Amino acid sequence: MSISRRSFLALSAMLPWALQARASTSIPIGLELYSVREALKQDLEGTVRAVAQLGYQCVEFYAPYFDWSEAQTKQIHKLLDDLGIHCYSTHNDEKYFSAENINRARDMNLILGSKYMVMAYSEPKSGLDGWKVIADELNAAAEKLEPSGLKAGYHNHQAEWKPVEGVRPMEVLAKNTKPSVMLQLDVGTCLEAGSDPVPWIHANSGRIRSLHLKDWSRDPAQGYQVLFGEGSADWKSIFAAAESVGEVEYYLLEQEGSRFGELETARRCLQAYRAAHS
Repeated sequence: MSISRRSFLALSAMLPWALQARASTSIPIGLELYSVREALKQDLEGTVRAVAQLGYQCVEFYAPYFDWSEAQTKQIHKLLDDLGIHCYSTHNDEKYFSAENINRARDMNLILGSKYMVMAYSEPKSGLDGWKVIADELNAAAEKLEPSGLKAGYHNHQAEWKPVEGVRPMEVLAKNTKPSVMLQLDVGTCLEAGSDPVPWIHANSGRIRSLHLKDWSRDPAQGYQVLFGEGSADWKSIFAAAESVGEVEYYLLEQEGSRFGELETARRCLQAYRAAHS
């Protein structure tokens, strides 16, 4: 089949746009499974299967995974393989990073095929030195995990954005951790605490390798109950920053609850994400 010069030039002009679109849409979209926590308690495998059938490409397991047996963990990995989805990271209590627990957490993450072991919550500290201790824990974990191919990460909540002694704890954590420690950005809690996620992403180039796409409304009657796209987040600017300098590898939708059931909420959020990130 021949192609005219005019057609060739038209296709050539479209190529950069097409490549950019492909790069943008190639970022996997997943679900933090806390979003379907009640369903997960009733039927772990059935819920993971339902999430995959909605069109999610990855999932993030949270703290209860730590109590699985090795055999169950292997079965879940097989299920993920059968469904064609991935677990790129897990959410972990701070105690899972302790000397007595980190080997087990590491081994389970390796079985699941994870890339990041994320500290999902740390009790708010009374002073900056307390946050520096968390940074030290993350660095120690990174040294322990990296020889096996895993990386450490930290997930923010509200407390990390509220100044302590005039400094935001997130800045302390970023400054005092190795560049290899992922700073997983929870958009909703960042917004609620009065911070802007876009400058934060630009200030930490290459470290925002996953984001929790959780929306938040200034209306106290709604708060985190809004679906993705219904709240205060400027998703267009957030995506642009994450994909230009943040070096995002995957996105995770997260919902604390809504006016719909858990799986219907997950379906609607994914639909809204696709419309916003097309």
